Amino acid sequence: MLNTYELAPNDILNIIFRLSLALMSGAVIGLEREIRQKPAGLRTHMLVSIGAAMFTLVPLQISTSASISEVISRVIQGVATGVGFLGAGEIVRESSQASHRLEIRGLTSAAAIWISAALGIVAGCGLWQLSLIATCLTFVILKFFKNWENGH
Repeated sequence: MLNTYELAPNDILNIIFRLSLALMSGAVIGLEREIRQKPAGLRTHMLVSIGAAMFTLVPLQISTSASISEVISRVIQGVATGVGFLGAGEIVRESSQASHRLEIRGLTSAAAIWISAALGIVAGCGLWQLSLIATCLTFVILKFFKNWENGH
């Protein structure tokens, strides 16, 4: 079976397509967050998504082993762990100097950063249909389900 995920280092059009798809996916999610005036906005989501795509593209271009799925699995684990730190920074904030309590906020923003990384990985693998569908579904969730949470 031919592995269509592997990518020759000189396949510039495919590289541009995959990185652009990641960039676009991150931009859609980031723009929605930017409009809602969240701290992690357009640039953050675009950078997370394109960064995840780049981490994915490297082993697809340099792998000489037959077990590319193992290498990609490790990349996905590393990206998920790294993005978890960004999400944690978004969630936990000290509320006020007087109370010294930790306040939990920003779960949706952290989840949006996490999904931006996943969208970057998907784009990096060249799975454009999955990327487009997941980007649209994520946008719908962020844009339209907020009203249901608030009981409107």
